[in-house]
Amino acid sequence: MAIENILMPQLGESVTEGTIEKWIVQVGDKVEKYDSLAEVNTDKVTAEIPSSFAGIIKELVAKEGETLDVGAIVCVIETEGEASSPEKVEAASTKAEPAKEMPAEESVKPASAPKREKGAAAGRYSPAVLRLSQENNIDLSLVEGSGHEGRITRKDLQAIIESGNIPQAEPAEVAVPETAPQAAPAKTQSQVQPQASIPVMAGDIEIPVTGIRRAIASNMLKSKHEAPHAWMMIEVDVTNLVNYRDSLKNEFKQNEGFNLTYFAFFVKAVSQALKEFPMMNSMWAGDKIIQKKDINISIAVATEDSLYVPVIKNADEKTIKGIGRDIQDLAGKVRTGKLKSDEMQGGTFTVNNTGSFGSVQSMGIINHPQAAILQIESIVKRPVIINGMIGARDMVNLCLSLDHRVLDGLVCGRFLARVKEILENVSPETTSIY
Repeated sequence: MAIENILMPQLGESVTEGTIEKWIVQVGDKVEKYDSLAEVNTDKVTAEIPSSFAGIIKELVAKEGETLDVGAIVCVIETEGEASSPEKVEAASTKAEPAKEMPAEESVKPASAPKREKGAAAGRYSPAVLRLSQENNIDLSLVEGSGHEGRITRKDLQAIIESGNIPQAEPAEVAVPETAPQAAPAKTQSQVQPQASIPVMAGDIEIPVTGIRRAIASNMLKSKHEAPHAWMMIEVDVTNLVNYRDSLKNEFKQNEGFNLTYFAFFVKAVSQALKEFPMMNSMWAGDKIIQKKDINISIAVATEDSLYVPVIKNADEKTIKGIGRDIQDLAGKVRTGKLKSDEMQGGTFTVNNTGSFGSVQSMGIINHPQAAILQIESIVKRPVIINGMIGARDMVNLCLSLDHRVLDGLVCGRFLARVKEILENVSPETTSIY
């Protein structure tokens, strides 16, 4: 028999850690290669860890709710094959230890580290726990951890935040001269800003927040807090596009087996314009702006309770048919639960088909760390004046949200004008879908 380690995978380009949301297997379970072992939650996505081997689960190194760095050991599997030597087993145990508890000198501690310990793991916090405590002004020395050896997990802090009872240290006692007026005691956060309690009435339904919904909320909140959003809108006459697509849709469906949608034309136009205005395909990186070489279009796909953002890779190199097939395949995978984590990675610009819900104007939240998101609104017939005459035309609004740290109105205006030009000049003579 041989001992093999399963490691925390990297579930996104900028993801450095993941939280074990739920174990799907238990010690003693037999698993096949590629079987799902655990649900993992990151700031970007909730996914499952697949097994790299067939064998029997020997040890669950990570606990539910525990946050580990990418590459840390999460569990150990015994496989059929050459027996592991004692040295190999010992090395595996030694390597697994940092994932459970960091040495004191390497631990991440808040500015005001607690003086008293509540357990063996007190004062040692993962980056995710430290970040949440700082963002919500939580004194970690007053928190009882539910993790391994009393370690505080992200779940512990999320429960505290949702309850509204934020534990804070008592103010230090300062000697006051007898002649001086006695200072009033410092107020706690709940006294200064009382948390609103939402009453649950008869007939109300409480819906638990899932891992993916929490990840969506975290990413949206981060985007709104970090990126200074600005907004622009342009009106486009897509009458020629509508006529062209409608003339092809039946034959296309018969030949290709899937629908030729308007959205595929919009994504193609955007990817072409991004190639001409590469600054739109950039990201903010603190001390620099990174202009991405590849044009990978993220598209938003909603289910009943979640929102996924799969990516069309190298969209500028694909035909309208190729883009349409990618949209069909990715949306199908989302709705059947078969979307893989790598199919949501690498996006450089987001195009959202808000028009599918009948929306005519909206302000999207940028998909962090991208610099912009374009909302494609509903195509509506409206009276328009052309050459002094009123005619019914198919009109659509394109709404752009932009990160003003990266982009300015000039480049965004020119980009939108180019997208408008491409869409308004769609015709059988100038536009091929193949």
